Amino acid sequence: MINSKPLISVLDYQAGNIKSVENALEYSGARVIVTSDPHVINESDAIVFPGQGSCVSSMDNIKSKGLDVVIKESIYSGKPFLGICLGLQLLLEKSEEGNTDCLDIVRGEVKRFDQGLKIPHMGWNS
Repeated sequence: MINSKPLISVLDYQAGNIKSVENALEYSGARVIVTSDPHVINESDAIVFPGQGSCVSSMDNIKSKGLDVVIKESIYSGKPFLGICLGLQLLLEKSEEGNTDCLDIVRGEVKRFDQGLKIPHMGWNS
């Protein structure tokens, strides 16, 4: 019997919240593999690009693993793709953090909010 559940690759590039993303996807019924192997990523049905941490070190890790190429190929081929937090930010051209060149898939630059700007709190308190 062929498994009808989608195989989702969660990109592992040493940038935070991977386990919580893996757990949520498994709870939804998907088959999940946490990987940095381009072949496995190419064979998956969809990709989740999570992350929290430093833009500079994350881009270094992505490039050293060859993930920059597989991310671009996957997106340009139309494969379902979800960037979460830093994973979404890294799709842009550049980040102010460390003046980092990002993946340049989406036009724009990640910029820090002005210090006086009031923004909503979006996080856990305990």
